[in-house]
Amino acid sequence: MPKKNAELKHSRELSSLIWGLAFGIVFGFLLHKGGATKYDVIIGQLLLTDFTVLKIMLSAVLTGMIGIYAMKSLGWVKLYPKTGSIGKSVVGGLIFGVGFAVLGYCPGTIAGAVGNGYLDALAGGLAGIVIGAGIFAARYARLSQGILRKGDFGDLTLPRLLKVNDWVVVVPAAVVIFLFLYWIETAGL
Repeated sequence: MPKKNAELKHSRELSSLIWGLAFGIVFGFLLHKGGATKYDVIIGQLLLTDFTVLKIMLSAVLTGMIGIYAMKSLGWVKLYPKTGSIGKSVVGGLIFGVGFAVLGYCPGTIAGAVGNGYLDALAGGLAGIVIGAGIFAARYARLSQGILRKGDFGDLTLPRLLKVNDWVVVVPAAVVIFLFLYWIETAGL
């Protein structure tokens, strides 16, 4: 019996990896088709002259938020939010920001740009991810005892904080995001 359980667990893990790869490929393709893997588009977003990236990301947040909470409501998935803290957010934001400022790509757009064959993303982006992850991993023990613990708020989510059903937060958030996207589009931004 234990061998059969191990095989079933391995099969589920492999299935999850295959689904993750498939969704990653589709996401990368859509990033490419939307233009979010182009350096000029990303720089335009940072200069507030081209809102393509914002539109793509907010559309993904809207779709993902509704999809995840619908699957949760149907009992198809169980969510396990990671613990968070102000310190983790600051350190992560700084690492992300420095990489973005130096190269003009975020991790998702680096993967898409590498898939498009952009050498700057391959050389700088992949190197930056590997070096940054290595430095963070090497310093993690010290960081986790210090700054990463500052302002710890656990696995708190807005519905838990407000003590309401998930949909009481999801529906208004979805409406606000949708209206904001509509406004950006009609304003020609």
